[in-house]
Amino acid sequence: MAEVRKSRSTGCFSDLLPGDASPDSTCDGSDLDSEPDSDMDMFCCHRVQDSLLSSASRFTDYRGILNWIIILLVLTHAHLFLENFIQHGFLVDLWKVLEHLIEDDWPSVYLIMAANLFTVAALLLEQCQDKGQIPSSVGRCLHLLNLAVLMLFPSTVILQQDTSLSTGGALLSLCIYTVLGLKLYSYQETNRWYRQDLVMAPGIKSQESGERTDHLTIGDLYYFLLAPTLCYQRDFPCTPSIRLNFLFHRLQEMVVLTQLMVGIVQQWIAPLFQRSDNSFTNMDVTTRIEHLVELVAPTHFLWLMLFFLFCHSCLNFSGELLRFGDRHFYGDWWNADTLKSFWRKLTVLFHKWSHRHLYTPLVKRGVPPRQAELLAFLMSAVLCEYVIAVPLRTWRLWIFLLMLLELLVAVFLGRYFTGNYGNGLVWLCLLMGPPLAVMTYFHDHYITNRGQPHWTLY
Repeated sequence: MAEVRKSRSTGCFSDLLPGDASPDSTCDGSDLDSEPDSDMDMFCCHRVQDSLLSSASRFTDYRGILNWIIILLVLTHAHLFLENFIQHGFLVDLWKVLEHLIEDDWPSVYLIMAANLFTVAALLLEQCQDKGQIPSSVGRCLHLLNLAVLMLFPSTVILQQDTSLSTGGALLSLCIYTVLGLKLYSYQETNRWYRQDLVMAPGIKSQESGERTDHLTIGDLYYFLLAPTLCYQRDFPCTPSIRLNFLFHRLQEMVVLTQLMVGIVQQWIAPLFQRSDNSFTNMDVTTRIEHLVELVAPTHFLWLMLFFLFCHSCLNFSGELLRFGDRHFYGDWWNADTLKSFWRKLTVLFHKWSHRHLYTPLVKRGVPPRQAELLAFLMSAVLCEYVIAVPLRTWRLWIFLLMLLELLVAVFLGRYFTGNYGNGLVWLCLLMGPPLAVMTYFHDHYITNRGQPHWTLY
């Protein structure tokens, strides 16, 4: 009996030494629930193996932990919503927002309609250059002058002391003017390339010298202005037909997400603002940190909904209505393991524009690629600061500085945080970065203006 026990013992451990372990002996967690299938298992129930959570175990199946985290997050935020409802009651009132828009936002409608003047001016300049009535250099200077006035005109109207523009109307107007400026710059630049035959779009043949083109029409220009793109070309890829079911789903998403965003602002963010007595610049450090921590969750949810509403629902709705074929509006930014990859995948439309009209021309003129990338990034930071600070009349430079800080993080810490750690760094910068800075701008704007008559947060 002793000899049998010895032989079984020897057989049990003879092929389980660390250096001779077979690939099947790696710890994958599957053997923990297995039942003994032979007499040998009754005598030998141990082998050389690592704990599952050790890095040497090569265990990667964490689906259960992910489900647990999701359930825990849902329960935690459900508690926050319940506590908010108990303290403040039900505050969501969509009709109040609609009344505010109908009564107070007509001046912003007039301001947006005035943008057509700059659009027509750009078209007339292109037609004059195409007919040879003005030299190309003079036309380019006039285009740049038109764009400069286009960018300065709305900010001048918004910053007037006696303006009747609401905060939301001013923000929407300035966003539309900024997008229009980027589109018209691409329009004149691309047409200049066509005339010089320096850049030819795929599938478009070069025209004979002096031959007039038929694409410089009001319909072609307004199709480009309404299309979900910032980069102009003569012939856009089109889908064969409009899918009504697709349009209906996108419309449903826009309605539901708009209501959810209004609910978050009225039920969650507004009470936090109303509880504040001072702006962030006048708070002590402890109170400032407390308010920032309270604003992280609602700001993040609001930002995610805004991304889906605009980049997916609205742009796809517009693209489907115009049969615009290129629907690559965003990449998988949620999987980005570097901040550079995150910026590129999040703002695909602006990335295309900056690479085509800013980065490539600078590189062709001898600017080093890294410096060209830096200039493109600085331009995006300036535009973000401009679009938020001017309508709110809040001059803090926090958005611009936080974007610069993210750039420094990407340069100095990007090499140490890769893979999953890099993705965690990206999400941390998203939680504590520019979206939170934008919310602090709205907070200080509310603190400054809440004493004025007929002023409302929403």
